[in-house]
Amino acid sequence: MSRRNTVGYLAAFAVIGVTMVPLLFVVLGGFRTTAQINSSPAGLPGPFVWDNYREVATSPQFWRLLGNSMLIAVIATTLAVVLGSMAAFALSRYVFRGREAFYTLFTLGLLFPLGVATLPLYLWLRQLNLLENPLGVAIPEAAFSLPVTIVILRPFMNAIPGELEDAALLDGAAKLGFFWRILLPLSRPALITVSVLAFVTSWNFYLLPLLVFNDSTNFTLPLGVAMFQSEHTQDTAKVLAFTALSMIPALTFFVFAERRMVGGLTGSVKG
Repeated sequence: MSRRNTVGYLAAFAVIGVTMVPLLFVVLGGFRTTAQINSSPAGLPGPFVWDNYREVATSPQFWRLLGNSMLIAVIATTLAVVLGSMAAFALSRYVFRGREAFYTLFTLGLLFPLGVATLPLYLWLRQLNLLENPLGVAIPEAAFSLPVTIVILRPFMNAIPGELEDAALLDGAAKLGFFWRILLPLSRPALITVSVLAFVTSWNFYLLPLLVFNDSTNFTLPLGVAMFQSEHTQDTAKVLAFTALSMIPALTFFVFAERRMVGGLTGSVKG
């Protein structure tokens, strides 16, 4: 094994360790009691305590928070993918004045921090009566996911041969028919990639739900974790169990779509 490969493997193990150790601490901590955690923070469960996970999993509060997060994430992901694919189609298959300027504008959106838009966004949502409304969170989340969606989809769509479009037009398909029947199916790996990114980003958003919601019945899971932690400050084990369960949906979605996601990123880079 060469020295370069050795360094690469060591770097990979270091990244895995930094990523996985905190997750394992949270998951395993939920199988312990608070007294065990206080006496030995880095210890292993012995014996395993299932009560923490059982109480959280049977709590109506947890499932309400889960449903709120799922609803918002699905709406935000759908809006980001649908609108992003249409914009990427126009920017990749049409030639018009200012096309590259529009694409550059979307690219610069990757650098736009949410914190800068907090005040005007809050005022805008209040004027539209979208406070305490899931759409008040889902629409801005979709907007913040649009830049990365377009940046990934445009090169992928641009790499699809123009001969396919010419053949579709000769067969009587319009531009829109080519988009729905040919371009989108061929872009499935990239669509899956941007769907995963948009879903996970929406699932992990904290500031936007905090900005929009005051009623705890509308809270998402990230807000719910913070609320649960403040309500159970003395029960560290139960807080860890609640946190671990709140991570499962996004992690499951990411794991099942990982292979297709890598394919989509590879195709967009080649494009």
